[in-house]
Amino acid sequence: MSLYVLGDLHLSFGTDKPMDIFKGWSNHVERLKENWNSLVTEEDTVVINGDISWAMSLQNTQKDFAFINNELHGNKIFIKGNHDYWWTTKAKMDAFLESSGFDRIKILHNNAYFADGIAICGTRGWINDDGEPFDVKLLNREAGRLEMSLSQGEKLGGTPVVFIHYPPIFGEEKNYYITEVMQKHGIKDCYYGHVHGAARKKAFIGEQDGITYHIASCDCVDFTPVLVK
Repeated sequence: MSLYVLGDLHLSFGTDKPMDIFKGWSNHVERLKENWNSLVTEEDTVVINGDISWAMSLQNTQKDFAFINNELHGNKIFIKGNHDYWWTTKAKMDAFLESSGFDRIKILHNNAYFADGIAICGTRGWINDDGEPFDVKLLNREAGRLEMSLSQGEKLGGTPVVFIHYPPIFGEEKNYYITEVMQKHGIKDCYYGHVHGAARKKAFIGEQDGITYHIASCDCVDFTPVLVK
């Protein structure tokens, strides 16, 4: 069994939001499926770290979630992205998944999961674009959610790894609220998404203060899941 991560699927089977208007995104669903299923087995787990579906409500995710559940190999764990407007309480999402028969999808929200010796922890995160004013409320809230997730992960055992949507380091901005939580818990690896196209130049990849940062947004990794373990 293996653990992978891939973010920013941006599916739109249930709404008119084509991604092929963006450079590099032509036939992205077909490419995603081919690359995913050639690599991931049914016994593997893939963390999808945000921007999963363009649906505006949970009910409208049916076609997108059916594709993920039924046509992509392995077990999937969802983390919220900034475009996942359908996201609601974990209880409502869990009930929706169960009633829809989406038995290969789980929600990561203030909790943690264990797979292949890894404690899977994470949250959406937040970081200001260069020049924008700080949103301290959001920064504190997301840091608190990561703290809860990591505390749950430590109870599960294994090596804790953080999966997050927003890059903790981007351009001249650094989300110290998030990085301090990770340092407190001895995190060595953090996987993020959100970044596309030319913005990749601002996304930090590599080691800083003992944490190695990895990018996992679809178009930055050729629509191929990134191996974690």
